[in-house]
Amino acid sequence: MEGKIAIITGAGTGIGEAIAHKFAYEGASVIVNGLPGDPVEDVVASINNKQGKAIAFIGDISDEVFARNCVQRALDTYGRIDILVNNAGVLPETNPTEDFSVSSFDALIKNNVKSTFLMTKYALPHLQKSRGNVVSAGSEAGFNGLAEITAYGGTKGWVHAFMKGVAVEQAKNGVRANCICPGAIDTSWTHKDLGPMNKKMEKNIIAATPMGRRATTEEIANVYSFIASDEASYVTGALWLVDGGITVGKGPIGEEVPTDLKQEPEGILELEHAKD
Repeated sequence: MEGKIAIITGAGTGIGEAIAHKFAYEGASVIVNGLPGDPVEDVVASINNKQGKAIAFIGDISDEVFARNCVQRALDTYGRIDILVNNAGVLPETNPTEDFSVSSFDALIKNNVKSTFLMTKYALPHLQKSRGNVVSAGSEAGFNGLAEITAYGGTKGWVHAFMKGVAVEQAKNGVRANCICPGAIDTSWTHKDLGPMNKKMEKNIIAATPMGRRATTEEIANVYSFIASDEASYVTGALWLVDGGITVGKGPIGEEVPTDLKQEPEGILELEHAKD
C-alpha cells in the first residue's frame, strides 16, 4: 500500500473507518468520505496524528456533483487515484417485505446502488491511468438473501453483479474490480440497541455463524487491504466472503463454539467510531 492513493466512501464510521486506518497504516494516502454529520474530521485527525496521510471530503456521493467532486479532490491533492473503495451504504429498516417502507427502499437504491455506480464511473478513467482497482462492499445477504432485509440483499446482489461486470470490462485497461462480502460485523447495524435489528435477528445472525461471533471492523479492513494491494494482482471479479462461515453454515452451528473462541481479537488499530 506504500505510496498508493485511495478514496474510501462511507469512511466516517464502522467498517469504513477501519479501512481508512488500515490503508493509512500500510502507507496509503486516503481520502476519507462521509456525509455531513459523520465524524469524518475525527477519522482524518486520528490518522494524521499517527503520522498517516488523510484528507476529508464531506458530501453525499450518491449525488452526481459530489461524486465528481470527490474524485477531483483526490486528483487536486495527490495527482492520481490508485484505489476506490465503495463502502458507503445504509441499512435503514428491517421488516417483512410487505411492510418494508418505500422510503427505505428508495434510500437503499440511492446509497447502496447509485453511489457505487457514480463513484466507479468517475474514478475509472483515472484508475485506467494508474492500473488501479475498485473494491466494493458486497454482503452475504447478496448471495442468499435474508428475511426482513430482502431489499438490502437485493442491492448487494446488484453490487456483486456490477463489480463482476466491471472486472470483465476493465481487465483490458489494467483495472481490477472485486467485492468484499461481510457477514455479521460488530457495528451498530448488528446490535438491537444501536441499529435496525431486533433481539431475535441479533441472536439468530450470531447463532447461524459457525465461528459463533461477529467480526471486528479491523478484521474486515484487513481483507480490503489485501484485495486492494498489489499482492492480489491476479484477483478480479471475485466475491470475497468474510462472513465467519455463515453463507455455508446450516442452522445454529455457532452455538457449538466454546466461549473462548467467541472472543473478538483485539487488533492493532485505534478505532473510535465502530458502532456509530
